[in-house]
Amino acid sequence: MIMYGKKVMDHFMNPRNVGDIKDADGIGEVGNPVCGDMMTFYIKVKDNKLDDVKFKTFGCGAAIAVSSMVSEMAKGKTLDEALKISNKSVAEELGGLPKNKLHCSNLGADALHKAIENYQEKQKNKK
Repeated sequence: MIMYGKKVMDHFMNPRNVGDIKDADGIGEVGNPVCGDMMTFYIKVKDNKLDDVKFKTFGCGAAIAVSSMVSEMAKGKTLDEALKISNKSVAEELGGLPKNKLHCSNLGADALHKAIENYQEKQKNKK
């Protein structure tokens, strides 16, 4: 039996920011075929800040908790600050994850970073 901390359980049972953004400025999708976790992050950018962050995650409790935590950590941050969110900082913010679930925290940060890169790519193409 895997033991999760209170914060992980809270974010798993009551995930924040679930859903998608219809006219998202950036979308990032990652998956780990080994464990079957799939995450998609949607971002809305205003004045170089993450105005809104939503996610859809198919996966284990840790993957859902991580997605929820990443979305909370990213909201209101500048793009540069959000790109600094790491798997380590997500796991720390959640009060730790079991070793065999640490890959889930990689996925959350990666999906967010991909959404930001997607947004930045779209901005370059506009110019």
